[in-house]
Amino acid sequence: MFSLNRSSFVNNTSISGSFSYRQRKILPTKVVALAASNREKSNGSLVMENENTTTALQEMRDGYKDVVSPKTAVSGGVMDVYGEDTASEDQPVTPWAVTVASGYSLLRDPHHNKGLAFSTKERDSHYLRGLLPPTVVSQDLQVKKMMHNIRQYQVPLQRYMAMMDLQERNQRLFYKLLIDHVEELLPVVYTPTVGEACQKYGSIFSRPQGLFISLKEKGKILEVLRNWPEKNIQVIVVTDGERILGLGDLGCQGMGIPVGKLSLYTALGGIRPSACLPITIDVGTNNEKLLEDEFYIGLRQRRATGQEYAELLHEFMTAVKQNYGEKILIQFEDFANHNAFDLLEKYGATHLVFNDDIQGTASVVLAGLISAMKFVGGNLADQTFLFLGAGEAGTGIAELIALEISKQTNMPLEETRKKIWLVDSKGLIVNSRLESLQHFKKPWAHEHEPVKELVDAVNEIKPTVLIGTSGKGKTFTKEVVEAMASLNEKPIIFSLSNPTSQSECTAEEAYTWSQGRAIFASGSPFDPVEYEGKVFVPGQANNAYIFPGFGLGLIMSGAIRVHDDMLLAASEALASQASQENFDKGLLYPPFKNIRKISAHIAANVARKAYELGLATRLPQPKDLVKYAESCMYSPAYRTYR
Repeated sequence: MFSLNRSSFVNNTSISGSFSYRQRKILPTKVVALAASNREKSNGSLVMENENTTTALQEMRDGYKDVVSPKTAVSGGVMDVYGEDTASEDQPVTPWAVTVASGYSLLRDPHHNKGLAFSTKERDSHYLRGLLPPTVVSQDLQVKKMMHNIRQYQVPLQRYMAMMDLQERNQRLFYKLLIDHVEELLPVVYTPTVGEACQKYGSIFSRPQGLFISLKEKGKILEVLRNWPEKNIQVIVVTDGERILGLGDLGCQGMGIPVGKLSLYTALGGIRPSACLPITIDVGTNNEKLLEDEFYIGLRQRRATGQEYAELLHEFMTAVKQNYGEKILIQFEDFANHNAFDLLEKYGATHLVFNDDIQGTASVVLAGLISAMKFVGGNLADQTFLFLGAGEAGTGIAELIALEISKQTNMPLEETRKKIWLVDSKGLIVNSRLESLQHFKKPWAHEHEPVKELVDAVNEIKPTVLIGTSGKGKTFTKEVVEAMASLNEKPIIFSLSNPTSQSECTAEEAYTWSQGRAIFASGSPFDPVEYEGKVFVPGQANNAYIFPGFGLGLIMSGAIRVHDDMLLAASEALASQASQENFDKGLLYPPFKNIRKISAHIAANVARKAYELGLATRLPQPKDLVKYAESCMYSPAYRTYR
């Protein structure tokens, strides 16, 4: 290892090639991180400052001549400092590295690389002369160029790969691009394109992002966490890949989801990239197609279940808390129903945990329903709700709606639940099925005759609100939508399943089959629809409205637990950001172009609730929580390097 306070290479038998050593005088140096603030710690990249920085660096470089034997010289005059090039191909060598954030290494450090935006002074100070063309450009021009290039791709997956490549080359430019063009790029880095990316992850995999923890790491998970270079982690998004969007079991290739979610945590919620850690728990896959795929990157075995699965997850949760502390936010993502509810219930009392599929989806849908009342009049307590789908999303949304109605009316929760009906694969959930139901479905079993088909359930229950969380496309048929339209002047129809191919119906179908009377929102984006001379703009109930601001609120307040009232606070904050101008256009949600402002208000509301509940540890409470949230947000603007 190279020491910066004295010039010494320790003789090591694992280094091939012999070299002699003699001391050289190195000027006293001070090591400082490249980042402009202590909040953004350098990832091993350093700048050296003293009275004559150039001389000090040159001294180090000259010192190599005395350390390396002439025998290690390679053709072309390049010195092999560590003897690697003289070793035979089957001879082990030690991967030594001296990291100084200058020259070639700086251009390949995504945390600090600025490409052509390095100033003339920076090019001189950091040995970049000749490594870049002479032109110096602004970050804004780089954004313009990248958008021009990305728009040339006609295939969404190619756009996704171009964005991921940029993230690996120039992190700040990636986030600047995403923030400035969020409405255009959100479908590229997240749903629906991320679904295809996960399906083909093995084929497009180039560089690992995040941590892969498999059954092979059982008993060593704490050690694996410590392999991650960043130490001040504030939020982890973790999946086991069993239920990726509406695409099913994608195993280890589900990593695209945590990576995408955390990109949005930074771009939309302002959490520092270095504070985010994507993790995939690989316990195998039951997807036969993947197990036979030569490019599959995960364990080639059937999924572990039962005690083996539970022990691995418990070790993971324990290690995370031990390594990162009480206030680390762990977001569960795309776990199958039978594990998702158990994990949330088991660790909700001991860890700061959040399930976006259950809680995040519920919060964003509740916000849309609150906004929908502006169109239909009345309040939530006046509505009757019917769900197609009784899994994580469906039951999570239903429970939060019941909580909100209870809060508004002071009715007991057991009573407010009776306004909500769920349909699963076996039909309407009713009391006669109680014994055979999974535990999370039992609160929704009401007194009624069994009903098998959705259209019959619509005609029997007479809902004012129809919500799809089934994960199955084309299930809101023309007959179903027409039945809703016959019962309601303005039927509220939310088709929430992702990606677009799994949406219960399209925006065009909802507006056309309801004669333009539907109040519609979807999980994936749809283009505006023209019907009989009027343009309808569908709302998108995208979790990206909620989880980035929700996470920021938890982090900035130092919350130690998630409470249901925080989810209600997030919903109310999002609904309050929709203006009359938005409603006039038929929009249930505010436009994504204002997402950072929206996230700041959500974060402030969540943090305020954390302080009210006594769950906040960052004291004293800031006077203006919105301004404080905005001040906490990461900026992707380039920093000037010394």
